[in-house]
Amino acid sequence: MKYLITGGAGYIGSTICSALEDSGHTPIILDSLVTGRAEFTKNRIFYHADISNTEVLETIFHEHPDIRATIHCAALIVIPESVSMPYDYYRENVCKSLDLFKTLNRLGAKRVVFSSSASIYDVVPGFMVTEEAPLKPTNPYARTKAMMEWVLQDFCRAYGMQGIALRYFNPIGADPQMRSGIHVKEPSHIVGKLVETAQGRQANFQITGTQYETRDGTGIRDYIHVWDLARAHVKAVTDFDGVFKRAGNPADNYLVINLGTGYGVTVRELVNAFEKVWGKPINKVDAQPRPGDVAGAYASAYRAEAWLKWKAELPIEQAIADALKWGDVRQKMLKWD
Repeated sequence: MKYLITGGAGYIGSTICSALEDSGHTPIILDSLVTGRAEFTKNRIFYHADISNTEVLETIFHEHPDIRATIHCAALIVIPESVSMPYDYYRENVCKSLDLFKTLNRLGAKRVVFSSSASIYDVVPGFMVTEEAPLKPTNPYARTKAMMEWVLQDFCRAYGMQGIALRYFNPIGADPQMRSGIHVKEPSHIVGKLVETAQGRQANFQITGTQYETRDGTGIRDYIHVWDLARAHVKAVTDFDGVFKRAGNPADNYLVINLGTGYGVTVRELVNAFEKVWGKPINKVDAQPRPGDVAGAYASAYRAEAWLKWKAELPIEQAIADALKWGDVRQKMLKWD
């Protein structure tokens, strides 16, 4: 089967493409390459264009009328950058997604899996959030994700589309076969920064925020191997009817599912795990929280197991080991100006 992947040349999108291929399916990539990498599109069907480009979308569905569903990953994702560049984030993430959803609906491509984020949740006692937990996005990036969910839900209710919003927790690691991984020159993801520090490309790792009401004062997260995350998308798009049936076929044609391990890990605990896998300490310093940072959360993973028939399988240590291996591979595979 064929599936359209917007942002399929990015970190998560490219890994989803690999998981689809490994399952016998064909990804169709739509990516502007503003942040994605052309290297990740090699030997794949690729359209170099913006997600709001109506003509290209029409061409894609004319040339591939058998596309079964769309996985919408394309977005700007750096929280501190969103604080300083809110216009860019609302334009790229919200306005262009609105155009994308409108075009997909017009073309009859009514099934969408949306790459959402756990950053939209409010901080709750105990830090574990279910899909019914209160929302309180605290930075422009998170607010764009919440807005995109609301838009998709309204489209599903009004136009007969079907949407599944997968709320990611904290993807780490790389494709275990080293086909792709974190691809930006200066990673903003936590394990990417740890790898850069360990391999000498960054002077030290900053533990941003040490006064939160967690067990050691640092933020708490749910770190999930990106390959497990990719597998969840394969489950969602290849069994749309089954997922909706197990969810009770809601009247608004819209589902929300957390993607996480179900376990909380503090930043300091992650650093300790990284040092054990690396085999020696790294340079690290405590620092103030970054703009837009919060104490964090981890997932209630019940709904993913019940509806998607999926659960995270790969341990945090493997994610760290894969990230370290990718840290060497990416220096040879990817070139930056």
